[in-house]
Amino acid sequence: MVTNTVNTKKIERPVFPFTAIIGQEEMKLALILNVIDPRIGGVMIMGDRGTGKSTTIRAVADLLPEIDVVSKDSFNSSATDFELMGEEVKTAVLNGQTLELAKKKVPMIDLPLGATEDRVCGTIDIEKALTEGIKAFEPGLLAKANRGILYVDEVNLLDDHLVDILLDSAASGWNTVEREGISIKHPARFVLVGSGNPEEGELRPQLLDRFGMHAEIRTVRDPELRVQVVEQRSNFDQDPEACLAENREKQQDLMDKIVAAQERLKDVSLDYSLRIKISQVCGSLDVDGLRGDIVINRAAKAYAAYNSRTEVTVDDIETIVVLCLRHRLRKDPLESIDSGDKVREVFEEVFK
Repeated sequence: MVTNTVNTKKIERPVFPFTAIIGQEEMKLALILNVIDPRIGGVMIMGDRGTGKSTTIRAVADLLPEIDVVSKDSFNSSATDFELMGEEVKTAVLNGQTLELAKKKVPMIDLPLGATEDRVCGTIDIEKALTEGIKAFEPGLLAKANRGILYVDEVNLLDDHLVDILLDSAASGWNTVEREGISIKHPARFVLVGSGNPEEGELRPQLLDRFGMHAEIRTVRDPELRVQVVEQRSNFDQDPEACLAENREKQQDLMDKIVAAQERLKDVSLDYSLRIKISQVCGSLDVDGLRGDIVINRAAKAYAAYNSRTEVTVDDIETIVVLCLRHRLRKDPLESIDSGDKVREVFEEVFK
């Protein structure tokens, strides 16, 4: 049983509106599709400095509608979905206890480069557990990110062990902390977004492959487009409220479109013949494992849902296939063709 929802809005700094961001369509599409279906597995965004990566990621989180959470719960627990509940909330629901709900913005958690494993996963107070028999748990960033977005800037500079932990949690939707024979498990379902500059080094292929999608962004070269970008940013900095008001209707329309796509997703179908061709593309490109096939299937369905359809088309697959496969190809230093172009070439051979 739940009580009436309590609104706990706080006054926050204005966030640059998502619909005012010019260009970088590949990055924006990848973020939207992962919001529609977090099971796609997150986004790795690689590109030049100063291309709006952080701004765009914060903007998509701000765009999303508020969620209902159990008040004063450390894990942003849902009161209706057992997969999104902490153990205490689950026990309370099963016992028929009354829960107070609160409205909360979708969490947007930044993971700093210097974060320790305890800071990310949380810690168990062993002394309290032994002396008082209580599982005293101090939640980490994974707990705070549940039902939201976890953003790691310069993820290619993060310790591989921590990247592994993030990817495991993002894939399973759970985080388990074990210490001295005591184990605590909590929901950690979030969209993992990593960004970085390729000049500072790449992620290991084994880790890169586990990101659902990979967006490449470049500095805008067209002078007129650059002027538009600068003007948009200047207008926002001078008068945020005016900029937000100007984009309010577009923001609302996009939010409604995303929410409708989330609800429609379960009804979207992908024809068997298209699934065969998707796997044929992955096989022809020598993609290791089946993760590429799975991600393309999910992303194509999300894109169809986003476009108000319940059946995936060849065009849907063509739109998302490069995002899903470019980072899964084996790199040949002697090969001059771009990985995205290679994916498109094989796609044309299989589908056309």
